[in-house]
Amino acid sequence: MPNLSVADVKPGSKIIKDVITPLGGILFAKGKVLLPRDMEILQAFLIQQVEIEGSVEDNKAVEVVKTPAKNTATKVGAVVKEKSSSPLHDEYDKMLALVKNSYRSVTAVTLPIFELRSQLESMILHMKDYHVLKFVPRMLNEQDYNYHNAVLSALTSYKIAQWCNYPQKDWMQAAFAGLLHDIGNAKVDPALLHKAEMLSSEEKEEVRRHTTYGYQFLRNVTAINEGVRLAALQHHEKIDGSGYPLRLEGTQIHFYAKIVAVADIYHAMTRERAYRKAESPYLVLEQILKESFGKLDPVIVQTFIQKTTELYNGTQIRLSDGRNGEIIFTDRSNPTRPMVQVEGKIVNLAIERDLHIQEITS
Repeated sequence: MPNLSVADVKPGSKIIKDVITPLGGILFAKGKVLLPRDMEILQAFLIQQVEIEGSVEDNKAVEVVKTPAKNTATKVGAVVKEKSSSPLHDEYDKMLALVKNSYRSVTAVTLPIFELRSQLESMILHMKDYHVLKFVPRMLNEQDYNYHNAVLSALTSYKIAQWCNYPQKDWMQAAFAGLLHDIGNAKVDPALLHKAEMLSSEEKEEVRRHTTYGYQFLRNVTAINEGVRLAALQHHEKIDGSGYPLRLEGTQIHFYAKIVAVADIYHAMTRERAYRKAESPYLVLEQILKESFGKLDPVIVQTFIQKTTELYNGTQIRLSDGRNGEIIFTDRSNPTRPMVQVEGKIVNLAIERDLHIQEITS
């Protein structure tokens, strides 16, 4: 049997050669038995042919056709160059494809929660390679913003739950909360989610309904706890009662929702959108710190900032004026404004407030 078209491959088939993504990562390893959901993942990665057990051409490599994707991005956030390659990036790409399919089909079919959990666990196995401020997905497209935000929020929520010393049983559930917190957007008009102009009050209200839509989607899903459902409902609530949809206060808000709120704000502000440019991660951390006064949980915020800025001296950075340098000292009382060495001179960002770190370059 020759290499088979993905359209002809049946669930239960066993792969005899690694399936390679167009970017060179291993999508499925040799020996994997394909599940029904794997068919969608193959299609999402534009894989057109695979070699399965029983082929008469066992000595041939898997043929991967790199079909150029249509550029559906807006003027902001078109596909960018590959930033890095690692096992974490490979698992991230699989998670992204699965989330995309799940979000798109959630209004019609049951959420594939066990497959989501399995892939989430595979991704978290490589958590040692994830640094909130440094990790950049390989391919970014503004139209895929919600899916990237879901996967990044899952990784970051897992980290925050660890850092805040919540019981280990909550780490995976916190990751689920991050992954599914915006699933209600599947019921919101995409034109509103990607609209570059300011939304009207009626349009804002419709977008805000994604919180209740999300809770409704998750209400009868098994294998997640009530905290995950409440995170979808409550992640825009504020400690002082100024949030939505229920204007809850303080302890009325589930701690998963408080974790996800921080992760969501960070990734929303550091990702480029049709209506605004991405902001410096360090300026975003400073904004989140301001929000901790009455808006976000102060303990979660303080822990998040302290942990994410624990970078080794010598970390390469780019300043907001375009100059390159390296971190030489971080004052833990002012973690977003370390001392950096630039062109042979030491710059104290705590004093030179007109400058900030725009990007970590290595």
